[in-house]
Amino acid sequence: MSALKEQLTAAMKDAMRAKEKARLGVFRMALAAIKQIEVDERIDPDDARVLALLDKLIKQRKDSATQYRDANRPELAEIEEAEIVVLQEFLPTQLTDAEIDALIDDAMAQTGASGMQDMGKVMGILKPQLQGRADMGAASGKVRAKLA
Repeated sequence: MSALKEQLTAAMKDAMRAKEKARLGVFRMALAAIKQIEVDERIDPDDARVLALLDKLIKQRKDSATQYRDANRPELAEIEEAEIVVLQEFLPTQLTDAEIDALIDDAMAQTGASGMQDMGKVMGILKPQLQGRADMGAASGKVRAKLA
């Protein structure tokens, strides 16, 4: 079992003991998503896979919160944002803009990227380094700007 899954399970048990229904729901949802991967793919996901899943769940919550705000439903958006905060507790510390720029420059140097046709190569190197530590959309925009 991955260490991240163990942390989620322990946090779920703590939320049960403390009778924190909102947090408990978030943990159950995340563990259900991990269980879905285990059943569908017949694998025990490692920390990298669990981290990618948490990243995906956070992105889904951000999209939902945006849609709720656009539909004039701030109370539902606040629920989604609270779930994001709970999920972010399990992500590694976020990288600063300077650190992201340094990683992008390093990846571009490794691949010898010179134009937009090399975007995939650069992102292929960056994705494992940035997963869960930075917004991939923002990083992609920075790479695009540097290659243009």
